Amino acid sequence: MRYRRRLRSRIIISFALFGFALTALFAAATVYMRTRLEDQLINNTLQRELKNFVDFKRDNPEPGARWTMSVYEAMIVRPNKTAIVPFAWQKYTTGVYDIEDIGRESKVRPYKLAVYKDADYWAFLRFDVSTQKLSERQLLTVLAASVFAFAVLSLLIGFWLSARVMSPVIELVQRVRAMSKTGRPELLKSHFADDEVGQLASALDDYSTRLTEMVERDREFNADVSHELRTPLAVIASTTELLQASPDLTNKLSERLKRIERAVRQSSELIDALLLLSRRERQAPNDGETTDVARVVEQVVDAQRTHVTNKPVQVRVDIEEPLATVAPSSVVAVALSNLIGNAFKYTQAGEVIVTVGHGRVTIEDTGPGIDAEDADKLFERGVRGTKVGKGGGLGLAIVRRLCELYGWKVSLAPRPQGGATATLEFGRQTHPM
Repeated sequence: MRYRRRLRSRIIISFALFGFALTALFAAATVYMRTRLEDQLINNTLQRELKNFVDFKRDNPEPGARWTMSVYEAMIVRPNKTAIVPFAWQKYTTGVYDIEDIGRESKVRPYKLAVYKDADYWAFLRFDVSTQKLSERQLLTVLAASVFAFAVLSLLIGFWLSARVMSPVIELVQRVRAMSKTGRPELLKSHFADDEVGQLASALDDYSTRLTEMVERDREFNADVSHELRTPLAVIASTTELLQASPDLTNKLSERLKRIERAVRQSSELIDALLLLSRRERQAPNDGETTDVARVVEQVVDAQRTHVTNKPVQVRVDIEEPLATVAPSSVVAVALSNLIGNAFKYTQAGEVIVTVGHGRVTIEDTGPGIDAEDADKLFERGVRGTKVGKGGGLGLAIVRRLCELYGWKVSLAPRPQGGATATLEFGRQTHPM
């Protein structure tokens, strides 16, 4: 899953980066313009002052004539009289140069040197720019502090604005979570303004209303179906009971009536289990006691034995230790009926061994078996094994849903001797008395 920052974090970071970038750009532009304009001003001034100094000397060649208007250190000599000119200056041609000298206490003193050379005069004008460099450093310090201050201010404003912007979203999340905990739907639109969050709340209200109506219709339908199915089942059960009490009942007819009775009981158990799944409700036995798993296993084996009546299949039930679970016997019976029934139906010859104990029920068969890579897929709705006959692929899906509801575990695996092994784990629970 691709990582994404929270919306509030993105607002804060975006605002902080925007503020930092804006102030940094402003500071860089300020430094650049100041340096460029100041350097241009100094260069133009030096050139102009040096030209004025040369013109003054042309008009006043006397050695005693002094240029009192200049505030720069100026020097002018004849081309053949350069002894008083510093040797480092003599190599420069006409122009302005940036030079650094090592002064007292080994301090670097930057200055600009303007040079003018023609056939009559060599003129030099020296301007100390150490004050300018100091002011540049001070300006950079102030601008850096300003950038930092604006960045912090942008970050604080981002936190404040994000809290204001995200507060309705956070409130919406809290109300939705409260609804999910209580299970009682509540209209959200009335708590929010008519903005984007309000529109989202309105959409959630519409969805919640439709979903609630759908769930209610589903529950009513399940209840109605359950009631309507139980009525004919009760009639069949009572009629079967009356027929079994008939004195002239043959053994063959009695056996068929017992099969009808078992089918009625299985149908009732299946209805109870499907109702629990539709409501997602865990229900304990009505009398508050635990269900004896071994007894349910024996009942299920007896009910499913008709699948192996005419096949050379040996059925064995091993009760290694008592086992109980806190669940209705109907739910346990539905889960075991699917697992044991599959073993009986798909085993054409050999044996089926049902073992109870150690917190689980294990069903081993000598049927066609399953592929190890397909074992988990067989519990999906509508999926069937490639080595079995016809079927809807719903039985194992119902078993898994019951296990998820009651915290059990179910698994399928190939049997080393051939066939398959199904395991229904209840965990270590209370043994029946």
